[in-house]
Amino acid sequence: MGMVLLRLALLLLLTLSSNNVEGERDQEVFCGACKALVDELLYDIRKVNPKRTIDVGSFRISPDGTQERSKVPLAKSETYLTEVLENICDRMNDYQLQVDPQTQKRTFKRFAPRKDEKIYADFKKLYFYSDAYKPLKFACESIIEEYEDEIFSLIAQEADYLADKLCSEKSGLCEESATHTEL
Repeated sequence: MGMVLLRLALLLLLTLSSNNVEGERDQEVFCGACKALVDELLYDIRKVNPKRTIDVGSFRISPDGTQERSKVPLAKSETYLTEVLENICDRMNDYQLQVDPQTQKRTFKRFAPRKDEKIYADFKKLYFYSDAYKPLKFACESIIEEYEDEIFSLIAQEADYLADKLCSEKSGLCEESATHTEL
């Protein structure tokens, strides 16, 4: 019982900490979480061999003895994406807050290197504190919960500029950018 109350209190605290004074979503945190989510998702998709496929469709056999089944690339299958999305928000602790000294705009940058990547060189601009990723993780989980179908759809359509499509056009979490960029 005590653990359940502790989790509820933590969830409430995270909910309040991810909101600004007016009780609305902190746009910079949610935008940063959306872009980080897309970055991590694209990284996972690129790791999968494009030749690997998975059977999808109905397991039912129709009266004429046929089965409606087809093969799709594993990395774009709902099965694979569901598995990836289950734990992807745990990687938000690999991102840290960066504040532009001139504009004071907050962005989140990945500082933890992946295999075959360089370490983020400009550590002076990053603010490290132990709970910095918690609002980002909460925002990531909220985005997945709210936009999971759109994520599946965009990836199935092989949408270009996934970050712009999901984070600006579909969700409105980021202001529309004049140039399309992938993380």
